[in-house]
Amino acid sequence: MKSAVETLNPTRVRLTVEVPFEELKDSLDAAYKKINQQVTVKGFRKGKIPARIIDQRFGRGAVLEEAVNDALPKFYTEAVNEAELNVLGQPEVDITELKDGETLNFTAEVDVRPTIEIPDYSGIEVEVDAIEVSDEDVEKAVADLRERFASTSPVERAAQDDDVVTLDLAAKVDGEVLEDGVADGVSYTIGSGELLDGIDEAVKGLEAGGETTFTSELKGGSAAGKAAEVTVKVTQVAARELPELDDEFAQLASEFDTLDELKADSRKRLENMKQYDQATQAQERVLEKLLELVEVPVPEKLLEDEINTRKHNLEHHQLGQMGLDLAKYLEIQGKTEEEFDAETKEAAVKGIKTQFVLDELVNKEKLNVNQEELTEHLMRRAASSGMSPDQFAQAVVEGGQVPMLVGEVARGKALAVVVEAATVKDTNGEVVDLDDEEDETAAAADDSETTEGATEAEAEDKPEA
Repeated sequence: MKSAVETLNPTRVRLTVEVPFEELKDSLDAAYKKINQQVTVKGFRKGKIPARIIDQRFGRGAVLEEAVNDALPKFYTEAVNEAELNVLGQPEVDITELKDGETLNFTAEVDVRPTIEIPDYSGIEVEVDAIEVSDEDVEKAVADLRERFASTSPVERAAQDDDVVTLDLAAKVDGEVLEDGVADGVSYTIGSGELLDGIDEAVKGLEAGGETTFTSELKGGSAAGKAAEVTVKVTQVAARELPELDDEFAQLASEFDTLDELKADSRKRLENMKQYDQATQAQERVLEKLLELVEVPVPEKLLEDEINTRKHNLEHHQLGQMGLDLAKYLEIQGKTEEEFDAETKEAAVKGIKTQFVLDELVNKEKLNVNQEELTEHLMRRAASSGMSPDQFAQAVVEGGQVPMLVGEVARGKALAVVVEAATVKDTNGEVVDLDDEEDETAAAADDSETTEGATEAEAEDKPEA
């Protein structure tokens, strides 16, 4: 076999492959054997039909087609390995010449990873928010905790803000009560905004037994997005009672004996959260600076696939779970379809560039992933997916996604190397030491915009004739 490579652009090549006919022997033998098992010829036992009979009855062309389909992936892979190409996605294969007994010639156009030069990144400087926790922040945290321990007690008066009301609801569209538009015994806190638009105004002022009707746009169900006439009946009004902010509350709501100890712990927790946010912010801003330093050509087909993957995931998974379609989502967001497409493309380009640059850094810095790091990452991904670690691990193995997880961890480590080399200052001008947040930064890098599309494309590198 002979092969040659022609560079079409920085991200695409054309392979020209010439295969002497004798190298097709194994594939021809396999083709005859396969056809033998599929056909029946009178006078011959199944699987024992001579090759010349198969040629006469079914045509030599059918055998050659079967043999070529069998042989192409092997010869394509050999050509890729010989040229040391890092291919992305499926190739476009064209058989240019097939002469029985002489030669098989074909071309294969395929996207490849671009060559990337990583410049000196030690001079990167970024600014992040300072870690500042005010007394007001602490008071709000304690107040939120206090809200969680509120109790309710029925009252005989009209409903008002912050009351918890029990409601029976029935929604009509075009005069017909919806099958999924009836709900009884719904508990709702007035002012929470967790039910229908207009519900607060409708129920305020009603006592238990009171009933009214209002119009609202349904957020979900069979008539999502449609205006409905909603009848609401208040069956109970309950006032919320907050516990006193004292040492007894601290003992009820925490492991602390005094309110002062609870407040001190709340301050520490807020500081830890802001520290994590600061580390994540540093990682994101360092990544942006790094991408500005590197010229990264993006393969057109890979970009198209990534954009389609992002749209599919949004429409069929995220929006589907919320009972929304893309049009309604754009209306809520106040965006046009053109603006949405532009933002999706921008995010996809950034994701692909991020993966390419961080993968190159992994190679440059010779970073490896050990079993402990992979296990920790798997545990985090399992938690975010809502699956148990065992379930998630099984799904990863069965889906052949272990290399993808290894790549995510390695890219996280690569970004941590760049962050460590950068100068990070807070808004007060103080240099931020991120050594203590290394784990948090690496974890945040796991969720950076690396692309599923690119990873999947690399796994699909066999041609189809």
